[in-house]
Amino acid sequence: MQLSLENQRIKLVPLKESDSDILWPIAKDIDIFKYGPSDISSLEKLKAYIQVALSEASIGSSIPFIIYDKTINEPVGCTRYGLIDHRNKVQHIGWTWISKKVRGSGFNHEMKFLMLRYAFETLKFEKVEFRIDERNIASRKAVEKLGATMEGILRKNVVVKNGFRRSSCCYGILLDEWSTLKKSRFNMIVGNN
Repeated sequence: MQLSLENQRIKLVPLKESDSDILWPIAKDIDIFKYGPSDISSLEKLKAYIQVALSEASIGSSIPFIIYDKTINEPVGCTRYGLIDHRNKVQHIGWTWISKKVRGSGFNHEMKFLMLRYAFETLKFEKVEFRIDERNIASRKAVEKLGATMEGILRKNVVVKNGFRRSSCCYGILLDEWSTLKKSRFNMIVGNN
């Protein structure tokens, strides 16, 4: 699927194998996967990460993107729809890592709005889920700011790259909630898109 999502500030374009070279300067400057099972700490590991994302995309279970900040005309990271369950109309948003340049600026919130809007309004999915390491307070707060509901904790369900067995907080947003959340959590963004 050659899906692109964009607004005035952000452009999400399909991830390609060749993107490893332009993503490597960002990946080597961050270590957000201390909480996740993926490892992008070397160019070879980043290439393997991209291969996994593209392999999942080829069978319809994910849609990976490279993220561009249009205000500086540069790539700033990756994200994807994943664990796509077409039958039950449920998918995850995650595998997100962004440059320090845009963190804390509202960029991630605005990007998630684009993704949520497409999932609910175009794809007509019934639910979007997020799974976050219980220890990752910053990411949990960011998802809560989107209006996602904490549904429970999967105890010690994922081994992260340092061998630690993490517990995952499960958050969700339902299609039934989207209209209200769009107005209450994204009203500033809606006016600009």
